[in-house]
Formats: sequence, C-alpha cells, structure tokens
Amino acid sequence: MKTDIREHQSVQEIEIIRIKDRQAFPCSDEVSVEEPLEIRISYDVDEEKQTRNISVTMRTPGNDAELAAGFLFTEGIISDPQQIKKVNHLQAACSVNSGNVITVELSAGFIPQLMNADRNFYTTSSCGVCGKGSIESIKTVSPFQNMEKKTQTVSLETICQLAEKLRVFQNNFSATGGIHASGIFDDKGNLLALREDVGRHNALDKLIGNALMTGQLPLQDRILVLSGRASFELIQKVAMAGISIVAAIGAPSSLAVDLAKEFDMTLLGFLRDNRFNIYHKSSQIEIIME
Repeated sequence: MKTDIREHQSVQEIEIIRIKDRQAFPCSDEVSVEEPLEIRISYDVDEEKQTRNISVTMRTPGNDAELAAGFLFTEGIISDPQQIKKVNHLQAACSVNSGNVITVELSAGFIPQLMNADRNFYTTSSCGVCGKGSIESIKTVSPFQNMEKKTQTVSLETICQLAEKLRVFQNNFSATGGIHASGIFDDKGNLLALREDVGRHNALDKLIGNALMTGQLPLQDRILVLSGRASFELIQKVAMAGISIVAAIGAPSSLAVDLAKEFDMTLLGFLRDNRFNIYHKSSQIEIIME
C-alpha cells in the first residue's frame, strides 16, 4: 500500500479579545482546524477505471490516509488492507483545496461493496450517520463477527486511570480545548495509539485505519477510550474492528447500549473521577474489583 499524503496543520493561532474581570484585552488563542475532506475510491470494472465520490466529512487535517482507510473499512466497503493499492491526495489546480480531496485506489480485481454505501455520505463533525436510510442499513457486518472471543481480565484500578491518561496525551486538546480523541490501550493501561479530530467518528476512523494499515486488526484484546459520548455509529465502528471493551468519558445512547449487547461488548460510560457506569458487560470480560 502506497501513500502520497501531505499533512496540514491541525491547530491554528488566531487573534481574539478576552474578557476578564470586566476588562477587555487583545491576545492570541489556538483553535482546532476544521476543513472538509472528500473521499473518493478508484477501481477497475471490465478494464475501465471507475472513480466514485464516497464521502465528504468535516475533519481536522492530519492522518488523512488512515481516516479514508478506516472509513471505508468501518462502512464495510472494504474488508482487508490488501484491497487498497494506493492512497493519495488529489493534485488540484487550486493549492488550497488539493489537500482536501483524497483518492483511495483499490487493488486490481477487487470490486468494492458499494451496496453498503446506500446513503448520501455527507457527514459533519458531530454526526457520523447523517442520511442513513434506516437503522438496519447501519448494522454493517463485521468480518470478525463470528470470531471466537478471548477471555480478558482488567483491573478496576487500570480502568479508572484511562480517562486521565487519554487527556494527558491529547496534545491538540491541551492546546485548543475543542477536539475529540480515541485511544487504544492494552489491558495494563498502556497507551498504544491515539488519534484526535474535531469529529468523534473521524478520530475513531483514523485510529481504526491505522490498525488496518499496520495489520493489527482485530483489536480484540484492547481497550478503546472515547473522549466524549458513545453514540450508535461509534459502537458500530468499534464492532467492525473487533474491540471488546469501550470506555467513554461521556454517556452512551440507548442504541449504543443495544448494539453493545448485540455484539456482547463491554460498554462503560461516565469514566471520570475514579468512577464509571457499566451499561453492558461481556461474558468474556472480567473486571477485578480489588
């Protein structure tokens, strides 16, 4: 798999007026960059090259190849990293927009599962499933759905430390206070990978895309920590990656809980200040309380 990716800055410094103690004074501040990314796929049909626009998502520039690969995987359009031949940004005449269009060239002979792309793939930084025709169409079949699950043990102390560890490693959040993160930890609480983005679903797609491109899927014996709430579309992506434990700083939705039960996934919410709620515990996961 080849990549030709130019990473843009993810944080921008701007001039603002700050109000404090009834006084106004000029200063600078850092904000998270938000720009659209159009994801296209290119593939051969009867020896003719086909190009299709798949998605436009509002994202923080950076790790665009991972985002595109992760998005295609979690939507069920591809199922294996070998199905990707090359990922590159479009060489456009306008230099401003050239980095905001990315093309995933698929391997020769592979026809993507576009029946899974039955919605208008416009997503915003706050909604990962806008335009879905029905809940059933979101339930993409995971390639790891029928895989035998491993027994996993994790201590209460390890879980309670995850929120603070995620925050410490959120470099862009520390600078801006306005960006989401997804982090993968082992069962001892060691951070293995972290991705940030203005979009919760984009941060997770980048993380899963990294695992896909480096041959780490499924992430069955790992713990995923989400910086915000656990929504249905995030749990759907988690199920696609074969993750068994999800801990969210915020609340889960009712559909997220339902899906966690369907995939027998341990789902934790409101992880902060040495406390959390268990919304569903997998039969294969043991939490040691001592």
